[in-house]
Amino acid sequence: MIVLVVNAGSSTLKCQLIQTDGKHRLMKSLAERIGDADAVMEVAFAPDFEKQVFDVAGLSVEQCLEKLLQLLATDPASPLQSLSDIQAIGSRIVAGGEYFSASVLVDDDAFEKLRLCEELAPLHNPHADACIALLRKELPDVPQAAVFDTAFHQTMPPKAYMYPLPMRYYDEYRIRRYGAHGTSHRYAAAQAANLLGRPLEDLGIITCHLGSGGSITAVNHGESIDTTMGFTPLEGLMMGTRSGSIDPAIVTYIMRREGISFDEMDRILNKDSGILGVSGLSSDMRTVLAAADEGNEDAELAVEMYVYKVQKAIGSFYAAMTRTDAVVMTAGIGENSAELRERIFAGLAHMGMILDKEKNQVEGAIGVNRIVSIDDSPIKICVVTTDEEMRIARETDALVSGEHSS
Repeated sequence: MIVLVVNAGSSTLKCQLIQTDGKHRLMKSLAERIGDADAVMEVAFAPDFEKQVFDVAGLSVEQCLEKLLQLLATDPASPLQSLSDIQAIGSRIVAGGEYFSASVLVDDDAFEKLRLCEELAPLHNPHADACIALLRKELPDVPQAAVFDTAFHQTMPPKAYMYPLPMRYYDEYRIRRYGAHGTSHRYAAAQAANLLGRPLEDLGIITCHLGSGGSITAVNHGESIDTTMGFTPLEGLMMGTRSGSIDPAIVTYIMRREGISFDEMDRILNKDSGILGVSGLSSDMRTVLAAADEGNEDAELAVEMYVYKVQKAIGSFYAAMTRTDAVVMTAGIGENSAELRERIFAGLAHMGMILDKEKNQVEGAIGVNRIVSIDDSPIKICVVTTDEEMRIARETDALVSGEHSS
């Protein structure tokens, strides 16, 4: 089955065209820094995957997808004769609330419920829903599946997912911890088990998805038992533009002092804070690290804060687990920044997570799953290249095939 995978992020659009029979990738596309003046989209087709780069400044996430569809339909290098060659579409959805505990095929009822979940992930879900709406219009006969980041975290016990608020807020509004990045955390844990050569069900693993957004999950015997993101993806770690966890009284204090609206405060916390807010430069850790190396004190503070909050989250889940066999680093920062990994684990060696500086280097190792701890480190440190798109494609295939066979 040829599946178009659509992964709409807060400032990115990652798409792949995957032939699930044989797991062949036919097209890869990545639009980055969407919304910025320097936004670009790279598109590469099999077999040589030579990158074409397009300026997408001024375009929204769904407009980037529309441009990609045009390329798939008209580019001589496209592996498709026409868009009708696409047999299924799989979309990553960050938040499914309690409406969705597993992947679903998108019909009118499911799409209506997806719209109700937008407040749970305001930087992601609206973009994903807009992409689904576009594809329902452009490819109305192609089945679409929604694959949820929150589904993996449905195994959390109440003591982890409930908040210490009056119970009526859960009873009436389902306010609880939902988590996110579940597809990535599940995949990273499974790949770490492969690296260790042991069954996932026998292991305690802390998975760190560190990208523009970031979350850390305690995976015990293959199941999520706790995660840093909460009711929305705003909770938890300091991120590219999100504040992460702060004293909630800060919100009402700023609103009173500055006389701002709920929507304005929401924007500050979700889009103006985090690495961008502290550094005053960028939400991109690469840019901030470079500025810190040149002596920018605000940039260095942003890096130090980021590292410290990751360290504290790993330490808290070490305490929550009955045993910890490995810590996994994945996603853009986790996979690609040897410097950030070195800084993070420098503060965790006393817990038995001991990095090997030579193995940690990225030269020639980008995209390679590997163990980067010293040989006798009590807790192994793994680097895993996240492959959310392949997992989404396989889940989509299973859903659509199941429908067709029933």
